[in-house]
Amino acid sequence: MSVKYEYRKLRGRIVEKYGSISAFSELVDISRVSVSNKITGKIGFTQDDIEKWAKLLDIDPDDYGSYFFA
Repeated sequence: MSVKYEYRKLRGRIVEKYGSISAFSELVDISRVSVSNKITGKIGFTQDDIEKWAKLLDIDPDDYGSYFFA
């Protein structure tokens, strides 16, 4: 059985800090579709993704769980 994560909080943080998924996708240097696929659970996050995104979104390592594993 696979685990389904919920990324509403992550999506909210992206929009709060950068205004849109498109603007954020330019910063992380991947397509808007790829960012969208990650935050809808269609594509998984790598450890590098989590660290890069958390830095850009000012997410403390102690809070990774509530954004990336909820």
